[in-house]
Amino acid sequence: MLSVGKIRVLIADDHPVFREGLARLFQEEEDLECVATAKDGEEAIRLAQEFMPDVAVIDVNMPQTSGIEALKQIRKTCPSIGILMLSAYKYSHYVNSSIQAGADGYLVKNIPRHKLIEAIRMIHAGQGVFNLEASGGVLRRLTAGANDSTANPSVLHRRELEVLKLVAKGMTNKHIANELNISDNTVGTHLVNVFRKLGVESRTEATLHAFREGLITTDELAGGQET
Repeated sequence: MLSVGKIRVLIADDHPVFREGLARLFQEEEDLECVATAKDGEEAIRLAQEFMPDVAVIDVNMPQTSGIEALKQIRKTCPSIGILMLSAYKYSHYVNSSIQAGADGYLVKNIPRHKLIEAIRMIHAGQGVFNLEASGGVLRRLTAGANDSTANPSVLHRRELEVLKLVAKGMTNKHIANELNISDNTVGTHLVNVFRKLGVESRTEATLHAFREGLITTDELAGGQET
């Protein structure tokens, strides 16, 4: 039976205790519902297509079909599903592969429970959520050489500032992608780099920092809404 208004979540993890623990955690939240659990990537792909959840929480390292491969297949067949990758590891190749495959978020498993819950809500709202400690090095390499300002982490590139301004206007990643004629993945990449440079972990923190430091003004936002 479909629960109206709830965020429907699929969990994929090869550890039954962790998988079942997440399911119980989500069921305790009034706005979340665990609709299915998968023990490996192959089952995650099948259940994603069957249940069409709002958000899939997928372990990166699973037997048979990996979480990364499941991410790729779900992104192809069910592009509307938000995908949060979870891992016990901060390996750069895991983070890089997840970002390149189109993940909406990447978090390590030791994240506090309330932050995991909030991450699911943010991804459902069209926002990207990436652990700075895990993803910072990857994004530095992805953006290295773009221009000389990368040597100074306090300086945003022109496109990063454009993305930040649209974030401040309350736009989701998909809307930002349409506005700037770039892919959702590129928006996510810019956002993670903005978070790293500003030393923040959320869109709200990034927006407040931008206003405080004069990177964005209310006049700019008011003017931009007319275009």
